[in-house]
Amino acid sequence: MPTPFNWKFPTRNRSNGQRAKWAKSSVISTRSSTTRAFFPNLRRATSRRLSFRSTTSIALITGANKGVGLETARQLARDHGFTVLIGARDEARGQKAADELKAQGLNAQFLLLDPTDAASIERAAREVQEKFGHLDALINNAGALVPEDMALPAQVPTQALRDTYDLNVFAVHSVTQAFWALLEQSDAARLVNVSSAIGSLSLVRDFEGPVKDIKFIAYASSKAALNMLTVHYAWQWRDTRHKANAIHPGNVKTDANPNGEISVEEGARTSVELATIGEDGPNGTFSYLGQTLPW
Repeated sequence: MPTPFNWKFPTRNRSNGQRAKWAKSSVISTRSSTTRAFFPNLRRATSRRLSFRSTTSIALITGANKGVGLETARQLARDHGFTVLIGARDEARGQKAADELKAQGLNAQFLLLDPTDAASIERAAREVQEKFGHLDALINNAGALVPEDMALPAQVPTQALRDTYDLNVFAVHSVTQAFWALLEQSDAARLVNVSSAIGSLSLVRDFEGPVKDIKFIAYASSKAALNMLTVHYAWQWRDTRHKANAIHPGNVKTDANPNGEISVEEGARTSVELATIGEDGPNGTFSYLGQTLPW
């Protein structure tokens, strides 16, 4: 089994200022104003179902038009019988990805969703409500590392942190919040947040360990924040059949990360595993291919 730490991240070129770019496909109460805006006729999820609820298992993957996100959708549809919603902000690319899966005989639909745009999130949530009435799995896969994060930590511009957190943290919460009531309509919802091992304080603090020289202050801290969000979602679901977990996909070889050491097929495995765990599965954990990672 590959370890989580066989990484070849983009290197900093401090002599000429070059920047490398690397991106990976990385709570709501039913009494809140946000939920009432999206679902005006919805009472507490524990007291009543939506008027329409499909019998098909539905999974939404953000950033799913390529790479690990698309492969996650493929495996969920092919191996677990899900109808997968290809969440993407680019309509042409998202539809192309959905069509690719359909051509393979899989149940896939494109869902226009920009995780950083409140109106887009609201429209997407309404569409899922109207079409399916519930959501069984949400994989928050969209994420990025910005080029400015390649500088030494103290020299990274504050705007780089804002841009990173906007997608890697705030957008995740916005999407999760908007779809929370639909997740609670599932018999056993699964929320999977695609984090990173360099979001582990324990691993990054080990200056002699496997990630001793991997220091991207905006990206790493955003993933640490994402892990904290995950624990809070898991706490909210502690006495239910629903589960929320964070995962590390591994150092996946993609167009944006050509130095990756594992395939997208392997990189999607942990998300798929946590999206399909049974009732006795974990809640509030951080893992990679069955290995528990330190916080």
